[in-house]
Amino acid sequence: MTYMEIKLYNTLSRTKEDFVPIQPGQVNLYSCGPTVYLYPHIGNMRAYVFSDLLRRMFEYNGLTVKQVINITDVGHLVSDENNGEDKIEKEAQAESKTTKEISDFYLRAFMEDLKSLNIKTEGTIFPRATEHIQEQIDLIKKLEEKGYTYKTSDGIYFNTAKYTKYAELGQLDLEGLREGARVEANPEKLNLTDFALWKFSNIKEQRQQEWPSPWGIGFPGWHIECSAMSIKYLGNHFDVHTGGIDHIPIHHTNERAQSECATGETFVNYWMHNSFITMEGEKISKSLGNFYRIDDLKEKGFSPISYRYWLLTANYRKTVNFTFETLEGAQTAYRRLVSILAEIQNKYGNNGKINENYQKQFSELISDDLNTPQVLALIWDILREIGTDPADKLTTILDFDRFLGLDLLNAINEANIEIPKEVIDLANLREQARQDKNYSRSDDLRQEITQMGYSVDDTDDGPKIRKI
Repeated sequence: MTYMEIKLYNTLSRTKEDFVPIQPGQVNLYSCGPTVYLYPHIGNMRAYVFSDLLRRMFEYNGLTVKQVINITDVGHLVSDENNGEDKIEKEAQAESKTTKEISDFYLRAFMEDLKSLNIKTEGTIFPRATEHIQEQIDLIKKLEEKGYTYKTSDGIYFNTAKYTKYAELGQLDLEGLREGARVEANPEKLNLTDFALWKFSNIKEQRQQEWPSPWGIGFPGWHIECSAMSIKYLGNHFDVHTGGIDHIPIHHTNERAQSECATGETFVNYWMHNSFITMEGEKISKSLGNFYRIDDLKEKGFSPISYRYWLLTANYRKTVNFTFETLEGAQTAYRRLVSILAEIQNKYGNNGKINENYQKQFSELISDDLNTPQVLALIWDILREIGTDPADKLTTILDFDRFLGLDLLNAINEANIEIPKEVIDLANLREQARQDKNYSRSDDLRQEITQMGYSVDDTDDGPKIRKI
């Protein structure tokens, strides 16, 4: 497999395109990171599973990946544009803590979720906005020197009218936006879409995070930080930029505009975006309060890897509706997969060969815009196929897991650990309670088994016990 055969959906062109890296054998990848003011929810984490799959696909195809995931710890206002309070400052005030305490705490929670979902972080750069203030000031100065900025009473703004390609990425109807705007929040702006590069501190409010600049005491806008940090670590022109589809019309559109105007170069070749996760038809969001965290899933008896498996059942560009019923189905399928592979390992060992025919099919699927649903279907086809040596099936599927990230080898080894007699006895008591239709007793026993570090699945062949 060569990188010439990789096809990716580019948001900019709205089509699948052949992937060709700027530097042969090397991919520079920037993924929009979290604003660390609250816990990330399961909808947020889809973006990082997606970028992880993208990275793993490139690496499976023999490419070296340099990945940057930024940490926003200043400048992201509650409106996602130029108005309202800074999210970090607002949370610090609400919790009577310093902004550093807030951002450090929620950054640790984010990193723990990455680990739980088996998202690769080796070699990944995680730059913090507050540690790159000078780079942001320098970039604004470049834009100022080239005539793209102007000053208002509350900050330094980017003049979007001077960037002729502004509407392209988001396919924005600028005239329609103007007609639809009833009240302009900042009447000093020259254009409705203009955005703040640097915000002046309000003398009426007490900010914890502010810095001196050529324009006055203040803080950077949310958009400028991503441009400054991606350019510092990946260069003026790099391969792939990822994020959620909600970033397209404002954040990524503004990033592209200011970066290309500052450098005079193409900013990004491939813009890639994952779709939302909904609950009961509504987007999962912190503002609506309709979200679950990874820890919430754990408390309900679901493993984070089962959630990752569920995400793999749909293409990253498809909106999917989250329910615990579908998650339970994904967990059952994942555990069944581990159980079958564990049985193969017990009987035939780990010394099989990779089936080249299946590997070719697999490589074509992952290189076709990360076709994860068909990859999972292929795995189940392999397990049902009669002619292939079972040891080869195991070795082949474990090779696929370099992309899938389902941690199959560790799960298989844990499944083959001898289960304690006490757990077996509890499972038998639970099965008797189920047969007696004493479902309250059955649920209590399941909870007791879970607290001992094991799970029990009900199958046609009786209860199956696994170590969590």
